[in-house]
Amino acid sequence: MGFVAIYLLMLLCLNIFTNSFSKGIPQPSCIKSERQALLKIKQQLKNSNMLDNWMARNEDCCKWVRVFCNNVTGHVTELQLGNSNDTIASSRSKKAGSLKLGGKLSPALLDLKHLSYLDLSNNDFDPTQIPDWFWNLTSHLQYLNISGNQFQGKIPDLFTNQASLVLDLSFNNFTGSLPGISLNVTVLDLSYNVLSGSMSQFLCHKKHQMKLEVLNLEGNNLSGEIPDCWEKWRSLVAIELCNNNFSGGIPSSMGALTSLESLHLRNNHLEGEIPDSLTNCTQLLTLDFAANHLSGEIPPWMGERLSKLIIISFQSNRFHGHVPEQICGLSSLQILDLSHNNLSGNIPSCIKNLVAMISRKMSCSKISYNTSKGCFFDNMTLMMKGVMLDYSNTLGLIKLVDLSDNNLSGEIPAEMTMLTGLLSLNLSKNHLVGKIPINIGAIKTLECVDLSENNLSGKIPDSMSELSFLSYLNLSYNNLTGQIPTGTQLQSFSASSFLGTKLYGPPLPTPKTPAPASNIVGGQVDNRNQVDWNFICMEFGFWCGFLCVACPLIFTNSWDACIFRILGKLKIKHF
Repeated sequence: MGFVAIYLLMLLCLNIFTNSFSKGIPQPSCIKSERQALLKIKQQLKNSNMLDNWMARNEDCCKWVRVFCNNVTGHVTELQLGNSNDTIASSRSKKAGSLKLGGKLSPALLDLKHLSYLDLSNNDFDPTQIPDWFWNLTSHLQYLNISGNQFQGKIPDLFTNQASLVLDLSFNNFTGSLPGISLNVTVLDLSYNVLSGSMSQFLCHKKHQMKLEVLNLEGNNLSGEIPDCWEKWRSLVAIELCNNNFSGGIPSSMGALTSLESLHLRNNHLEGEIPDSLTNCTQLLTLDFAANHLSGEIPPWMGERLSKLIIISFQSNRFHGHVPEQICGLSSLQILDLSHNNLSGNIPSCIKNLVAMISRKMSCSKISYNTSKGCFFDNMTLMMKGVMLDYSNTLGLIKLVDLSDNNLSGEIPAEMTMLTGLLSLNLSKNHLVGKIPINIGAIKTLECVDLSENNLSGKIPDSMSELSFLSYLNLSYNNLTGQIPTGTQLQSFSASSFLGTKLYGPPLPTPKTPAPASNIVGGQVDNRNQVDWNFICMEFGFWCGFLCVACPLIFTNSWDACIFRILGKLKIKHF
């Protein structure tokens, strides 16, 4: 899910506040033993250009870059050695990659007894197994981020004495089964590793209520059914299980997660119907069940009980029945993706009631949910402009309706044009009839329109040429007729956007038509004084053919006798 916390920002603000409050009060220097530990840590690192001022002659390590100390005791409490993409991009160094640390992890980290925050993310450590001693840090850390490295090996059970712990071990090469965790772990991100096996041992058999709020297991090789034992995990705000090999149904015990705001189950092998127990999850903002084998009808209660939904993505499943009109009651809905299913019937005209798609005002660029550790941001994979794209930082700006590749019929409701904040409209591969709504140009924000492979007829509305942000258009394989409206916008698309129609005009190629007969006659009259070499060649050919036939006849017997009689008479007269 790309969990990006504002936890770091909160700590930074706290430091600024503390520094301001203690201004004028002498600040303690760092502890000598901890300064020695930091120097040992640096010795084990490669490409440590960012740590240039970590030197023995600089006695106060609390002033070293990326080191933060307690303002009262002088103990080192934070090491912010992570390497974000933003940091690399903003670097003026000729080799931005030089900001990435490498080498090995030093056991001297254990000498920093008061360390509560350690960020080593997005560096370039050697692809070796994490040493056993390293995991002992979790007994006193409150935040550990080693994501985006090449760490390998198995993750041991993670038990901590701290009141809460944020663990981000994502984007590594960890193998084995899911580790056990203590009830004090608040955020666990194990996404994009090579973990395998079942979730059962991890999830079930808990005696106490767990404090976990964010669980991200995306992009592993986990398999089996999703266990039906979520009752002890009522603090969960976000669950990310995408891109695994889970099978079976969606467990009904997920209905116990009344604080749940984000549920991602995309790209597994789940089947069956959506359980009615999810009606209890009234705080849900995101439902992502795409790319599974789910069936049944889309529950009407979603539009009644889950009133806060911003995202519904059921793409590539086996849902049938009508698009329920109750969905029109979701005033916060910005993304509705029901594509690649077996839905039938008409597009409900009440779609105009999706208030969040009407506003043209810029929303917050991110869709977030709150935890005790700060604000986390959601992400989503969406089809835009014919390509699957991942959205995170700009997800909140996307307003999309995708009902493509179903069995929908009837006309495109005119009310659709009231969604004046819509960015993408895809109704392709259905059985829609009638005309394109004449007022489609009212959706000024449209960037993507795909109405291809339907039975639409009539002309392209002139208002469509007014869509100045339109960068993707596909009207192909319909019964559309008439001239494509002129204007700079529609003429900028390739002819493939209009294939299989009866349209004409740019950008379609001009058809070649034969010249009228009157023009041919006129041309002959105008050129009558010129030599017609074609006619002469025809005449010459005729006479050549005639002589080839006539000459043999001349020398047949009848002709020979006549000639000899004439010659005989001439000889007599001569003598």
